[in-house]
Amino acid sequence: MLEQKGEGYVVASLGEDSGYVPYTSFSAKKSYLEKNKDAVQAFTNALQKGMDFVQSHTPQEIAEVIAPQFPETDMETLTAIVKRYYDQDTWKENLIFEEDAFDLLQNILDDSGVLKERVPYADLVTKEYAEKAAE
Repeated sequence: MLEQKGEGYVVASLGEDSGYVPYTSFSAKKSYLEKNKDAVQAFTNALQKGMDFVQSHTPQEIAEVIAPQFPETDMETLTAIVKRYYDQDTWKENLIFEEDAFDLLQNILDDSGVLKERVPYADLVTKEYAEKAAE
């Protein structure tokens, strides 16, 4: 909005400069995953469907679909925001939580003093559902 008013401009983008930081992730106990494989896979498939939509549609089309979630934002502004993400290639093509992204997240948390101890990737992450959804 500041850009539209001519009162400011973006000098850098964290999304562009940081790499794929996993800002959104989901967690569940191993026991839940074991007992609810179909539900977890269906949920992951639905998320992947959204990722596929973003990859195959224009910023205008994406803005039109998400507009009801942002009733306070006009379509021009919403489209400009989506276009920025789109042009920066901010959205991954799939939900696979790669080890380098996990390490980057731990580095960020560690540098900010939030992380008490690092956790091995293999102990915390499963890619099984995301890999199947991406097929």
